[in-house]
Amino acid sequence: LDAVGAAVGVFCMCRKLDKKAYIVMDMEVNSSLKLIEEIKKVPEYQNAFISGQDALLLCDHLSTLVVVDTNRPDQVEYKSLLESMNKVCVIDHHRRAADYIESVVVNHHEPYASSASELVTELLQYAVDKSDVLPIEAKSLLAGIFLDTKSFHVRTGERTFETAAYLRQLGAEPVEVKKLLQNDFQ
Repeated sequence: LDAVGAAVGVFCMCRKLDKKAYIVMDMEVNSSLKLIEEIKKVPEYQNAFISGQDALLLCDHLSTLVVVDTNRPDQVEYKSLLESMNKVCVIDHHRRAADYIESVVVNHHEPYASSASELVTELLQYAVDKSDVLPIEAKSLLAGIFLDTKSFHVRTGERTFETAAYLRQLGAEPVEVKKLLQNDFQ
């Protein structure tokens, strides 16, 4: 959920800056399908989710890859895409690994942040107006924070709560986010 939330936040910034963007995800092996299905119902996200193979076909020398919620090349969704890109940005909150993604043009790495969604939300506050963020985007970002902080019990600080309050102002409903984290009996 943190990777999905952060990716949706980056997509929001691109959308508001009139930049074509996609979210590269493996739709077969994924633990966030409930949220992704909600996101795909929003018109702005109709064709946002694509496979790594499709992304390879769409990218060119002007494309930029934004990697969220990891700094390790072995953990990206589609390694071939990472290896083919000239411009890579990393937004991550995990400790720097020995096999860190090399040659990044922008590195927003903050190990003291609770989640990648927290970092992206902080960027959103400066990049777009509040009215530009859709409620599903705010919900996705809050879901990422909820998951990585275990419902605000672990790795939280003042900025985590400020970020959550901002997302709440944008329409993220904590009760709806908690439902995403629940499993059915089956």
